[in-house]
Amino acid sequence: MSKILRCAIYIRVSTEEQHLNGLSLPAQRKVLTEYAEANNYTIVGYYADEGISARKPMKYRKGLLSLLEDVKQDKIDMILVTKLDRWFRNIKDYNITEEILQSHHCYWKTIFENYDSSTANGQMVINIMLSVNQAECDRTSERIKAVLDYKRSIGEVVSGRCACYGYKVVNNRLVKDETVSHIINDAYEHYFSCYSIRNTIYYLQDKYGEDAPSVNMVDRLFKNETYAGIDGDNKNYCEPYITPEQFELAREITRSKIRHGNYPPYIFSSLIKCPVCGNNYTGFRKKHKLKNGDVSIYVRYRCGNKFYKHSYPIITEHVIEEYMIANVPSRLKEEIACLRAMSTKKPKKDDTFKIQSEIDRLNILFQKGRISEEYYDSQYDTLSEKLRKIHGAVDNNSIEKYERLQHTFSGDWLDIYQSLDNAHKNAFWKSTIKSIEIDPDTHKLKGFNFL
Repeated sequence: MSKILRCAIYIRVSTEEQHLNGLSLPAQRKVLTEYAEANNYTIVGYYADEGISARKPMKYRKGLLSLLEDVKQDKIDMILVTKLDRWFRNIKDYNITEEILQSHHCYWKTIFENYDSSTANGQMVINIMLSVNQAECDRTSERIKAVLDYKRSIGEVVSGRCACYGYKVVNNRLVKDETVSHIINDAYEHYFSCYSIRNTIYYLQDKYGEDAPSVNMVDRLFKNETYAGIDGDNKNYCEPYITPEQFELAREITRSKIRHGNYPPYIFSSLIKCPVCGNNYTGFRKKHKLKNGDVSIYVRYRCGNKFYKHSYPIITEHVIEEYMIANVPSRLKEEIACLRAMSTKKPKKDDTFKIQSEIDRLNILFQKGRISEEYYDSQYDTLSEKLRKIHGAVDNNSIEKYERLQHTFSGDWLDIYQSLDNAHKNAFWKSTIKSIEIDPDTHKLKGFNFL
């Protein structure tokens, strides 16, 4: 008498279309149960994944994971599915699953298709069909993505979810929700006066009470590009609440790491460059005992390069802060004036291709050993400087960027800055300054570069 096989039934459906085509979970369960009973199999369990694509990683298929756990406990001899595409469309996950099944002497069977996983030829056929199914899914995904990208490009809403806070969907387009738009405008106005999301949340809660947006809603105001009217490559997706430049500034500030400890963060962390090795300076605190017994703490910066022993200047934080406050506004005016003057000059002939060809020829000669290293270095520097001058031509966009930056340092900016805590001061400088430089000879601050 042959052994009665312990059978597990696995069913899966991912789309409404499969329901309409008769592949619903109840339909699959019915035909698989009838097949098992007709072949005298003992059904030990039903395992289902509803609304899950077979291309999804295994971690999302809870029914499949539960099935594999029972296989590992040797509770199952065989697995029944209707078709291969109900089982897998992902070659990688199929092979992982097949290894588990083989180690526990368990196999699977489709009732509407003829696949044999017990032979090498059968495994080859299965892998070919899985490759075909996977390629078909990829093509379908590409077509769907192309359609969605087109809809986004013309400003249509493609998400099935509700519009984000502050917007509503009208004729398949996002428009501002007039019932809360004044709250969002107020939120942005307050944020750009303090650069603090937490402070903005408290402000809205105090002012609007129960009508105030949730903490998550306020947080998304500074992380979702929709509020700048952007969706991917479409820069005119919907009516914005803020400019793209304001959004980038807010995002840059929120990206800054805020450490909570016994001491406030360092204001100029990652901004000061070592004049010797070019590495970033790091902050440290120095305690000094006063004559009256009190302890004073000085915040200073030094080179953070631990692998290159060299002498370097140490700068005190308040010295840097005073220098930046005193020099940034005037330096901005000077650079804008210089850019405007350069923009009025007649552009020189663009010899980029010719110079680049010379550099390529120089590289070949050096690689073949036909010129010395000193000659190579001098010629390379000369040609690079020529390229830099050509590419240094100023356009109106460069001037506009500097003017927008100048707006940040206008009006009562200093009062606003001094009201910030150290974390947001750091975020403020990181959003405007690329680096701060020290003179290697005098060991004093010599300048800075705008972002």
